[in-house]
Parts: sequence; C-alpha cells; structure tokens
Amino acid sequence: MRTLQNLIAGTWQESADKTLHALIDPATEELVAHRPGGSAKDVDDAVRAAVDAQPKWVARALSERTELLHRWADTITEHALELAELECREMGKPVGLGRTFIEGAALGLRAAADQAHSYAFEQSVPGPGGSTTRIVRRPLGAAAVITPWNFPVPMVLGAIGPLLAAGNTVVVKPSERAPLSVVRLCELLDPPPGVLNLVLGDARAGIPLAEHEDVHLVHFTGSVAAGRAVGAAAGARLHRSVLELGGKDPVVIDADVDPVGTAVAVAFGAFVNSGQICTSMERIYVHRAIAEPFIEALVAQAAGHVLGDGRDERTTLGPLVDRRQRDLVHGHVVDAVARGATIRTGGTVPEGPGFFYPATVLTGVDESMAVLSEETFGPLAPVVVVDSFEEGLDRAARSRFGLAATVYTENADHIAAAERLPVGVVWVNQWQGGGPERLYEPAGISGMGATGAHAAYDAATRPASVHIAEAV
Repeated sequence: MRTLQNLIAGTWQESADKTLHALIDPATEELVAHRPGGSAKDVDDAVRAAVDAQPKWVARALSERTELLHRWADTITEHALELAELECREMGKPVGLGRTFIEGAALGLRAAADQAHSYAFEQSVPGPGGSTTRIVRRPLGAAAVITPWNFPVPMVLGAIGPLLAAGNTVVVKPSERAPLSVVRLCELLDPPPGVLNLVLGDARAGIPLAEHEDVHLVHFTGSVAAGRAVGAAAGARLHRSVLELGGKDPVVIDADVDPVGTAVAVAFGAFVNSGQICTSMERIYVHRAIAEPFIEALVAQAAGHVLGDGRDERTTLGPLVDRRQRDLVHGHVVDAVARGATIRTGGTVPEGPGFFYPATVLTGVDESMAVLSEETFGPLAPVVVVDSFEEGLDRAARSRFGLAATVYTENADHIAAAERLPVGVVWVNQWQGGGPERLYEPAGISGMGATGAHAAYDAATRPASVHIAEAV
C-alpha cells in the first residue's frame, strides 16, 4: 500500500512525522493509501526551499514563467482522466464530472498565464515639473496555498497560476481528506526545484504553514472556523491572506419563469458533486404562484439521481467524502424534520458500505433549522415558499454567509434589485456563469480578499513607487 510523501526542493521525501493515517475510498470503505499526519519540520523545510528558489524564479522572464504554466496545462489536459479517477477514489466525485472540472481548471491556468501579460507590473505616471513616478509591482516571495477536499486538483490550479506567474514560489498543502490526486498532479508537473513544493498532513502541517514567518501570503479555501484561524495566524505576522470560506447560497425564483425548466437547473445546482460545492444551492425561495409545479419537478429530478461509486457513466450522485460529512448532512435532515419540515424524497441513510446519501428535497423549512442557517455541504434542497420576489430577496439576504446567490426572473426591475444582494457573485438565470473575467470578493463570514481576473495579481504582488524628479 502506497505511503504518500512530500515534495520539497524537487525531491520526494518521507515526512518527519512517522505516524500514518488511512485514506479511505468513500464508496467502498477500502484502504487507498497512507498519508502522514504532518509536522512543523516538513513545513519549515518546504518554506525554506521556496524562499531559496524565489530569487532565481522571479529572475526568469515573464514569458518563460507563463510558458511553463501553458506546458503544465497541456500535461493536465492529457492526464485529466487519470487525475479524475484518483479524485473519485479519495473523495467520491464521479469520474466524468471530475474530468470536466479538471479540464476546466487547465483552461483557467492558461487564462491566468495570459492575464499576466496584460497586467501592469510596471507603469509610469507623469508628474509636475517634468517628474515621473514609476509604480512597480513586486512578488511577495513565498506563498502558501491550503486547499479543500471537494475539488483537490482544480483548487490547487486556480490558486497557483497567478502566484507563480507573478514571480512567487509556493508551498501547497492539500486537505488531509483528499491528498492523493494532488500528489499525482505534482508528479506530472515536475516543477523546478523549490518553485512548487508539497507538504501533506492535517492541522499539524496547516497551522505551522499559516503561521510561518517566511510565508507572506496564505491563500486558503475551506471552512469558516479554519479560515478564522488561518487569517488570525497570518495577521499576527502582518502577512496577507485570501480566504474563501463557507457558503449558504440562496436561490430566488420569480413567478414569471418556467417552473419545470428552473427545477431542472436548481436540481443540478443543489445536487452536483453530491452538494459538496461551496456555492451549492442550499436555500431555495420560490414564488407561491409556481411553487407547486416547481416542487413536483424538483422532487422528480431528485428521485431520478442514481447513487454509485462514480466509476461508470450511470452514476449521477457519488458518495460524500467520509462518514463525518454524511453524519452532518443527515443531522441537518433530522433536525429539520424534528422542527416540522417534510421530506418529499430522500432523507434516509442507505444500507451497505460507502458514505452515500440520496438527493433530498425538504419543504416546510424555516430559518430556525440548521438546514437553512448552517452550511450543509450535501445533496439537500430545502424549499421555502414566498409570497413575492421581494420577500425571497429579503430572506436570501438574511444570512451570515455571503459567497454567491442565484436568481431566476425575467423582470428587469427584479434583476436590478438582485444586484444589491450582499454576496460576492450574483448569477441571473444561470448558475456558475461567467469566465476568467469574473472578479469578486466574498461577503460576511464567507471570506475576504478579492479573486479573479487581475485581482489575483494584485493579491500576489506588492506595489512600490519610485519618484524621479528632474536633476537640479
């Protein structure tokens, strides 16, 4: 059975922590690999390698750095199926879905490389009396990227592109619940020594990495609780952090849309990847005028999902990542039913091996229930019937979270009103719309730090000004 190793300064190394932890296939509960618990020594070695490599890396021409990213994108595309199969084995994502997201992440890596060439790393601003001010954006140095388990490969690729193109070096720590595909990713990329390093483990690696005095930016995606700790650790060093944390994303459905077609779209947004997406549709507010046909269609869509291990094309709903996550999801259902909600379909733990949970639709829910107030991260679609679009918007806005929101409406005034929702992204009539041009910053407890487009390069660099006056 394979024991996973760290990649430090271009060399694969055993962890200083000799305790091993089992990585379990969530569909079969079979042992997949062993991974280390993580140690501060691993982190220190990896950060030192990144610091040592950074001057030579930034000295390379921008075109050379971005050319490497393009070659990596080629490699990722070529091996997307292999990487998707590993993601399936470690966290349950159906292979076809995983491959689609990995190929999309390769395109995103290309886009990030191309954006570097339109970014103003240097610019001159004329001043009075013939003076000039040169504004130069310099890389921060060594950066840390700490990623979650739900999209192991895409989340790494989404973070490292701008950091590396801008001249930083990186230490990646993937989630201890899904490190296998990221290990293989780093094997395939074969980065220059020290430019991209990999440390494995849980908080025993994550906390020292976030607190390290030589890490000048921490890019973290994960839970609110962990994000608070990461932000506090970085802030104590006066270092920068970009945090994308939990979501409890609302959907507001107007009276003027097709209830059946909208139900199909909402089912996808609620159940894809078994609801294990931070922007999953977790709160659904539907206008009373179309509520009955919408709910009927949503129930039919949910009931049609096929549970499976994700290896064959018939699977539309893979397992949850582990037993702990399934217990959390089912706990939200039990809490909602105890408080008066109705299960329209799903809502029971299947017998047999694996951490499966069926697509579930709940009605009669309200904000007193965890299913409407806390992040679920599972295949649940809780539906609230509202008397107006305005009521739906109002209830959608009543949340500590502020990652994204989706609205379905044909009314121009309602679209304008939806733009004021206190979230980072508003999608109108299309969930997950937009491309490389998208720019946003989470609101509320969903995080901090703008990402996307040139904002990623703003985060990856620090501006300095050089004022040049005419000689006396």
